[in-house]
Amino acid sequence: MSKQNSGRTGARDRTGARDILVWDPLVRLIHWSLALTILLNGALVEEESKVHEWIGYIALGLVGIRLVWALIGPKHARFSAFPPSPGRAIRYLRDVLSGDRTVHLSHNPLGALMVYNIWISVIVIGSTGYMMTTISFFGVDWVEELHEVAFGWLLFSVALHVAGVAFDSWRSGVNLVRSMVSGRKAIPKGREIE
Repeated sequence: MSKQNSGRTGARDRTGARDILVWDPLVRLIHWSLALTILLNGALVEEESKVHEWIGYIALGLVGIRLVWALIGPKHARFSAFPPSPGRAIRYLRDVLSGDRTVHLSHNPLGALMVYNIWISVIVIGSTGYMMTTISFFGVDWVEELHEVAFGWLLFSVALHVAGVAFDSWRSGVNLVRSMVSGRKAIPKGREIE
């Protein structure tokens, strides 16, 4: 586990804090666009409509672009910045419970698992949604049930994600919503970063 200081991360001082560019414009655009598609299909658009289908395909496309960007994008957007590791997530939880307030520049280990969970959920929803439009799978119970269960799971996951963001903002002192708007994380003075 390597803790870094502000000099090695390209941070700049501002009234004792470090203001670090973390999220590039494409990551932010995909994040908020995906949130919008979930809101639209979850609360505003008729389930049986063509609009519902196209919004689902847009969500699937957004995840596809994000997966490619995780291979070729800037360092904080890459898979290597937030590997899906249950072991790291457990250690992170232990650290949090012991009072550690280290700031993770990319996603923290628990947040990383949530990101992969949401991406997989959207892929399952989009895939089963497409299957329901085909001759082979139209009206097939398990496809429809998987689509509905996956969407319910996604909504539950989004609620947990929002709660996690609120908790980590409070714990770390970094406004994570603002960082996902501006792209920058304002790290409080004296706080370790990883």
